[in-house]
Amino acid sequence: MRRVMVASTVAAVLVGVGGYATADALDVVPGILTLDRPAGAPRPGSAAAQVPDLLPTPVSPSPASAAADAPVPTAEGLAAAVGGASRDPDLAKGLGISVRDGVTGEVLWSRAAGTPRPPASTAKLLAALAVSSTLDLGERVPTTVVAAPGSTELVLVARGDMFLAPGAGDPSVVAGHAGLADLADQVAAGLRKDGRTRVGLRLDLSFAPGPLVPPTWNPNDVRDGFAGPVLMTGLSTQRATPVRPAPARPDVSVATTMVKLLAKRGVRATLRPGRTWATPAPAGAAELGRVESATYGELLSLALDESDNSLAESLVRQAAATAGEPTRGAGDNAAFIRDRLEAAAVPTAGMVLKDASGLSPGQAVAPATLSAVLGLAVTGGPEQLRDVVARLPVSGLSGTLRGRFASSATRDVLGVPRAKTGTLRAGSALAGTTVDADGRPLTFVVQVNGFPRTYDGTLRARAAMDRVVAALTRCGCAGTGG
Repeated sequence: MRRVMVASTVAAVLVGVGGYATADALDVVPGILTLDRPAGAPRPGSAAAQVPDLLPTPVSPSPASAAADAPVPTAEGLAAAVGGASRDPDLAKGLGISVRDGVTGEVLWSRAAGTPRPPASTAKLLAALAVSSTLDLGERVPTTVVAAPGSTELVLVARGDMFLAPGAGDPSVVAGHAGLADLADQVAAGLRKDGRTRVGLRLDLSFAPGPLVPPTWNPNDVRDGFAGPVLMTGLSTQRATPVRPAPARPDVSVATTMVKLLAKRGVRATLRPGRTWATPAPAGAAELGRVESATYGELLSLALDESDNSLAESLVRQAAATAGEPTRGAGDNAAFIRDRLEAAAVPTAGMVLKDASGLSPGQAVAPATLSAVLGLAVTGGPEQLRDVVARLPVSGLSGTLRGRFASSATRDVLGVPRAKTGTLRAGSALAGTTVDADGRPLTFVVQVNGFPRTYDGTLRARAAMDRVVAALTRCGCAGTGG
């Protein structure tokens, strides 16, 4: 009973607060609308019990040759299979679909794939291409404390880790992988060795500067905890959530936490004014301590898995700065993503992109654009993108798909489709991978708009998209007409 009450309370809040709460929050917070109906386990012998891999993951081998040898569905077969589901009245006013072969990347069938529609959080797949084509996803983000030789002025250099643990780091997690307490241990030990127990401390926020809150975002989304400030530092315990918005200045939280940690270790640190934090650390400064985040690949997967808007913006900003591109302007992230898409020969006709997260209103991306990105993952360019797509949330099991595909109409495919979700009142989308009944890997993009801009209309459209993907998954459409 309590689970039902929690779900009802959350739903009421979503209807009432506006902004992102009535939109992509359906994806940002895994399962918050499905607390009263947890996904059932796959039935023995069902498609979900098999859970075939479309793309290799870090814990699975490359796809078996059987996948490449499985028959390819025909356009006629796919059209027939999807026909029933796509005639759903909740999809009638605006539906775009693109289906590709998951082995060759070739387009097999599409419907209105060139028409741009609101991408919502599937825009993060475009961000993923930009990040994975620029950064080494195996590298980690350092957070260091440095000081000029002989100086008592310490500088905490922030390079992009928004998830510092306020205590000891935990190497088994992504958020909280690196810990400020570990950094303080190193710094205090070095200072005591030199007899220094009184120091000054400031932050160096000179790397990848940009808007604290993108001006194209709805301020209510930040107020209500569906997104937070975009900075190159922050605490893992202060991530924005719908029940706990992030602090307005995560950098201040990091700095004051570090002061307290040093004090506990016998070092009195005086915090320097925030106006000094944009200045880079002195050239030739000696490193007194270092901690490192989870890998860029793990951070990017978390941004996709949990649809973390601030993290997506931060990672793209880091990629742009690493490439020597501008980051200060409101549209710099979107411009960087467009450049990377065009460099990869991804079609961008009609695309209107304002951010890296899909949160800003007024954006439009065609299914053909998203589909081409998935096609690149299949064909290996950029190579790192393949692993990113292989980590997408699993239907009914993880991330923003944890509560999806659980109805009687789609439960038989639980565990097979993997996808990035996107849900807004202006439009919804699903983009990812599946394996059909013949064992053929496929990629898919389904976008819909024009449904009633109500809470119920949004949920109905989302369920209708699930039915389309389920129809693709159960299709044995090779030369049979469906």
